[in-house]
Amino acid sequence: MSDADLKQTPLYEAHLAAGARMVPFAGYSMPVQYKDGVLKEHLWTREHAGLFDVSHMGQARLRGADPFAAFETLTPGDFTGLKPGKQRYSMLLNDAGGVVDDLMGSRPDDDGLFLVVNGACKDGDFALIAEKLDGVAELERLDDRALLALQGPEAAAVLAKHAPAAADLAFMETAAMTAFGVDALVSRSGYTGEDGYEISIPASAAVAVWDALLADERVKPIGLGARDSLRLEAGLPLYGHDLDETTSPVEGDLTFALSKRRREAGDFPGALRILAELAGEGLQRKRVALKVSGAPAREGAEIADESGAVVGVVTSGGFGPSFGGPVALGFVPQALSAVGARLQVIVRGRPQAAEVVAAPFVPHRYFRKKA
Repeated sequence: MSDADLKQTPLYEAHLAAGARMVPFAGYSMPVQYKDGVLKEHLWTREHAGLFDVSHMGQARLRGADPFAAFETLTPGDFTGLKPGKQRYSMLLNDAGGVVDDLMGSRPDDDGLFLVVNGACKDGDFALIAEKLDGVAELERLDDRALLALQGPEAAAVLAKHAPAAADLAFMETAAMTAFGVDALVSRSGYTGEDGYEISIPASAAVAVWDALLADERVKPIGLGARDSLRLEAGLPLYGHDLDETTSPVEGDLTFALSKRRREAGDFPGALRILAELAGEGLQRKRVALKVSGAPAREGAEIADESGAVVGVVTSGGFGPSFGGPVALGFVPQALSAVGARLQVIVRGRPQAAEVVAAPFVPHRYFRKKA
């Protein structure tokens, strides 16, 4: 795809003005970094507040007599039990139990189910949902809305100046509110492992909101490079790299998203395979977190056992600035997936020691209310 064919978010000119280096991503021209560079942007987000443009992602409303029950026919999550003001991570599954996409579904108000899906998958996702639920629920794409992520330990204090009600939210809670003088859908969530928010606003207000947040000295713009290193340290999978349509939720280490009620009912796509894997039958591989010695192991690097036999592949990898060393995610046989397993990664033809560790590499700092 040529640069002329790339789409632009409402903040494209603002990125250029801030000195961003733009790259193709999910069909859009997106900022990979700004003047400070990826390392400083990563550390700034961990220490203060980073502002991300994630407007390339897909936003939609699913409405109907019971959009929550309808959506359950496509996913393994408990959406009929989703309470107002709550958000849930889930996956669209194919009939073979593979992950078509991972997503967020929430109830910020009484206007059906609000969905946020990955940018590279949104056209296919929305077409699939509309087709499968035709006559049962109606999907409305919200292409006229922008999406910003404000992440880091100072994010809550920053946003409270513009949206006081946001301070009352806990991790994975959401609400419709007036913020920056416009209607906003705010969730306390993100993909960095830090406390923070995702803020859906009308596209026409994107530049004003972006500028208002950056006027705070605690906030800096952050590009895709640091977004990737932050989510990698947080042990979070990236669709199209760590997950695809061949990967089951069990292989992808996402069993937390398989609700107890849905497991018992076995009424979701690919349930036969997924329930068998949960029972320990037929599970061929497992996504693991790897602490790597030596140079970073990038996506595509082979993983070998201690004897040197190739047993798997790295799907995401790089240097973890906050972790202080190379980290990676990848797939290995179930028998080699236990924490403490000794492996090797092949980097530029040379084997380097690697060890399966518990994810995340850097502790999550989500804000949860005390019971």
